[in-house]
Amino acid sequence: MRILVVEDEKKVARALREGLEAEHFEVAVAHTGEEGFFLVNERVFDLIVLDLMLPGRDGLDVLRNIRKRGLQTPVLILTARDAIDDRVLGLDSGADDYLVKPFAFAELLARIRALVRRGRTDQVLRFKLGDLELDLVSRHVARGGYALSLTAREFELLEYLLRHAGHTVSREMLARDVWKEPQRDATTDNLIDVHIARLRKKIDEPFARLLLRTIRGVGFVLSEGEV
Repeated sequence: MRILVVEDEKKVARALREGLEAEHFEVAVAHTGEEGFFLVNERVFDLIVLDLMLPGRDGLDVLRNIRKRGLQTPVLILTARDAIDDRVLGLDSGADDYLVKPFAFAELLARIRALVRRGRTDQVLRFKLGDLELDLVSRHVARGGYALSLTAREFELLEYLLRHAGHTVSREMLARDVWKEPQRDATTDNLIDVHIARLRKKIDEPFARLLLRTIRGVGFVLSEGEV
């Protein structure tokens, strides 16, 4: 599970990262609102922990713009503002929960788990693009009603492409988010190309309509139509 922490106090951000990683979450950290909003647009997260009092672009502005995009990722606000009006404003702006500083990490963790449980009933656990279907719970993949047998890596790759359906996914994104490599290199590029070729063979080769395309020099896109 991927969590984005947007927190300008570096000690707090570091403590949150270490604590959440110890609980086996994948954590990305941003120290400004701009950086946080950039990461939200670039990557897929399961939950966002968002401080309100950020330098430059504040947390409420980030939150409102996330919701304007139609992104329903659960957002837990962290803030030193404890007035009722501030809480109402945060919740009305699209937050799912609100925790006032200082707080106990155990409470934060409990709230995160509650949001994840709640969110999973509303968020996508099944993806469908045309006649291609992927179920995250059963790990079943099918196209045109025919079950497809994918390796674990192919499944992760297809899930990532479906989460970004209609948008170009670069090799840098796949190296970082699927292969978990901090830097892209020739070896990783080769692995990506091999797995893309194998995935394309399974989901596209037997069918008339092609879904997975290579955008030369840019990356890959999974889409029903032209991009």
